[in-house]
Amino acid sequence: MLPLPQRVQSVRWLILDVDGVLTDGRLWYGVDGEGLKCFHVRDGSAIQLWHAAGRCTAIVSGRRHPAVRQRAAELNIAEVYEGVTDKGAALHELCRRHRLVPEQLCAIGDDWLDVPLFRQVAVRAVPADASPYLRQLADYQATAYGGGGVVSEVVEWLLRQQGEWERALQRFLDRSCRSDRMSDRTEEPPSPAAVFPPGP
Repeated sequence: MLPLPQRVQSVRWLILDVDGVLTDGRLWYGVDGEGLKCFHVRDGSAIQLWHAAGRCTAIVSGRRHPAVRQRAAELNIAEVYEGVTDKGAALHELCRRHRLVPEQLCAIGDDWLDVPLFRQVAVRAVPADASPYLRQLADYQATAYGGGGVVSEVVEWLLRQQGEWERALQRFLDRSCRSDRMSDRTEEPPSPAAVFPPGP
């Protein structure tokens, strides 16, 4: 196996678990079953920055939840595998469809079910509160806990290692500014009556 600094250079895809990585791993149940999922806004910004740098993201989760699909759509993550009992098989299918090789992949996981992912990627990352076994397998351990900005930390680490951080950040900020300007132009100003409604 190549040294980590060399392995990092070829990474172009992030493979993300949900519970324990994008969330804190707790399952909130009501009378109708599992209710809410809570995602960190910094992780969303980091995924958008990762995409602005020309990289891609996939989600591979052992559970299903409508909020996962909704969040993935917001972040333009097209590859979402939910209800997966064999995460290794799901990743194999993703690689087959996109003609990917392990050298292009970094997985972020937190528990034993993510071991099959870790066996098929070049770089393995975990949150600070991952299971002890996964922490032993990891190439990078974030300081953030699951659901607390883990993806943001890993994205910055990867891009800095690749020498792409400043360029990617500027590209992301430029896109955000252009998007804000477009929103300003397309928004109709409120009518004077709405701002200053007539008196009684």
